Amino acid sequence: MLRLDTIRLGSRKVGRGSPVLFIAEAGVNHNGDLGRALQLVDAAAEAGADAVKFQTFRAEEVVSFAAPKAKYQIGATGDQESQLEMIKRLELSAEDHRKLIDHCRTRGILFLSTPFDFESADLLETLGVPAYKIASGEITNWLFLEHVASKKKPIIISTGMSNQPEVERAVSVLRQAGCSDLVILHCTSSYPAPPETVNLRAMQSMADAFHVPVGFSDHTQGMEAALAAVALGACVIEKHFTLDRSLPGPDHQASLEPAELGTLIRGIRVVESTLGDGLKRATSAEQDVKDVARRSIVARKAIESGTLITQDLLAFKRPGTGIPPSEYKKVVGRKATRTIASDTLIKFEDLA
Repeated sequence: MLRLDTIRLGSRKVGRGSPVLFIAEAGVNHNGDLGRALQLVDAAAEAGADAVKFQTFRAEEVVSFAAPKAKYQIGATGDQESQLEMIKRLELSAEDHRKLIDHCRTRGILFLSTPFDFESADLLETLGVPAYKIASGEITNWLFLEHVASKKKPIIISTGMSNQPEVERAVSVLRQAGCSDLVILHCTSSYPAPPETVNLRAMQSMADAFHVPVGFSDHTQGMEAALAAVALGACVIEKHFTLDRSLPGPDHQASLEPAELGTLIRGIRVVESTLGDGLKRATSAEQDVKDVARRSIVARKAIESGTLITQDLLAFKRPGTGIPPSEYKKVVGRKATRTIASDTLIKFEDLA
């Protein structure tokens, strides 16, 4: 069982007893086009997402000229350009960010972004973001972690490519630098991530170790892993989406399209509604079936008034609206105060 504390992210509570926070990860699937980014906000809002997340960066501060593309990036965009050249085309300006934030406010959806450099984190601070998302690749970038944590905002950090000691150290760095509200997302940084590599139970290990809300940043294809994560207690789900998987760009192929995004979010709401509070009890929805399916004590044959009730005079039959069979000892040894017809319910008022 996950032990989840609760934090506040803007007006939202995240953690134990609160609905799953669903983050629709737009990332760089706008391809550097503000118009497409605005359409992504619309799609996320219409699908029922709680937040839509972008990425904020200056390419030259993130990627060196010599940095190669990842294999999945080559598969999606070819090898004719460097990673730096590819990333440069995906930047959004400060003004783009302002317009996106305004549009999110209009659509009633939370704006989030992942900063990848110091200046980008500072930009997001000036824009008044309610929280910061830190990508898996920054988990050993301690100076950057300290810089973001110093802003005293809630932080959501992904932990792909990490082992437990690395996560422990990153959490320590964040806390010492001033982060008191933290969410840790389990993640497998493979695009797409094969299901057998996902290891969702690591969420439980991190919840037990750090006593903070945990969630899942899902890079698998399909919806099963995200739904399973919710069933295991994830309080945040992050999932990449795109307007069209056939668009050019590094992340489109591993993303959901808008209709799929809506299906996943509806599925998550169903799954979380099934979890309950863990206390085993009959529900009001079961009462009709309970009355029909359970059994009661009935007269095996007609019982004359004054007859001493013995066990051989009793049968246990449906419906379950009378004395339950578990209380037969309260019936045996008593006398009938009236004649009880065969195959009818015996009532305590019929007994002396």
